[in-house]
Amino acid sequence: MSTADSTRPDPSDLRPPAALLVLEDGRTFTGRAYGAVGETFGEAVFATGMSGYQETLTDPSYHRQVVVATAPHIGNTGWNDEDDESGQIWVAGYVVRDAARVPSSWRSRRSLEAELAAQGIVGVQDVDTRALTRHLRERGAMRVGLSSVETDPAALLQRVQAAPAMTGAHLADEVTTRAGYVVAAEGETRHRVVAVDLGIKTMTPRQMAQRGIEVHVVPATATFAEVAALRPDGVFFSNGPGDPAATDGPVDLLKAVLGAGIPYFGICFGNQIFGRALGFGTYKLDYGHRGLNQPVMDLRTRRVEVTSHNHGFAVDAPLDRPTTTPFGTATVSHVGLNDQVVEGLELRDDEGRVLGFSVQYHPEAAAGPHDANYLFDRFVEVMARRPCDGPRTGQAQGTENA
Repeated sequence: MSTADSTRPDPSDLRPPAALLVLEDGRTFTGRAYGAVGETFGEAVFATGMSGYQETLTDPSYHRQVVVATAPHIGNTGWNDEDDESGQIWVAGYVVRDAARVPSSWRSRRSLEAELAAQGIVGVQDVDTRALTRHLRERGAMRVGLSSVETDPAALLQRVQAAPAMTGAHLADEVTTRAGYVVAAEGETRHRVVAVDLGIKTMTPRQMAQRGIEVHVVPATATFAEVAALRPDGVFFSNGPGDPAATDGPVDLLKAVLGAGIPYFGICFGNQIFGRALGFGTYKLDYGHRGLNQPVMDLRTRRVEVTSHNHGFAVDAPLDRPTTTPFGTATVSHVGLNDQVVEGLELRDDEGRVLGFSVQYHPEAAAGPHDANYLFDRFVEVMARRPCDGPRTGQAQGTENA
């Protein structure tokens, strides 16, 4: 009778260490380490996209959030060097069910797990993400701890409950650029835009540059004097993390921009800041919108777009009537068809000209869908039709309605 080779490693020794996931209400899940071994805390949220995990993980809007992937198989296409939306992974942690053992894509340079480990991102695999997602849908987004070094759920729960909540968190200053930079227009420069980086994604200035816009990206702490000194044809506010109710500096900046009559476009966090500048409140959604398949209706055209979302807060504005503001008349321009959440705002002057607009979803969506790309073209139209005392960057301007 043969015996096992004692020099051969036991297969069980090659498995990743056991890991715990503990929610702030005490619900506990077990799995195995994925990525870096260690411990992390954040807000547990689920994302429904079946693709685009690299763009999700590098989106600064996910700062201090632990993302649960609802798609059961993650990591199939590995990790490449082209699809990052920023210079690093921003999620606080990552939770998956079945991690791909071997990536399969001609663009892949390494595995997803290898990149998570290299950047120190703690994750958990082999988790029942279906049950976890159902729990979050019923109870709402909440704080969570992931650990592959702690074996006592009660001890981890104590640390989870001591972690900061997302409500009241001002995080834009933690993800913004430290110094301004310029993304040159492709071809002839038609306009100059100042983009306030609240957590901007790489694809956003790229989309503008493709339309002949020279984009000056500035930090979230920029003052109106600094913005005005660049003589912009328009101002853009990006997506970003945190509670809009706790973000006052950008609100004051946007009020000054609107008061000066500079055309405005905002995405995601930029929509919430626009809402606050117009006098509306904001509130936290129970579990938010995060995924690539959210239906939104444009109330002007009645067209329904399939859109990419990533937001846990929303603007509290009336859907059925316009609102008079110090800057003009504001209306809700887009609404989510799943739950009637405000998904866009529009500001017009007394003559009906568009002064500014915003959407809560992501028209730049690198991973798709691309139904809403037209909004960048609309920004160009609003800037081109702005009445002013003369062109700033050589473009012709008129006074027609946008």
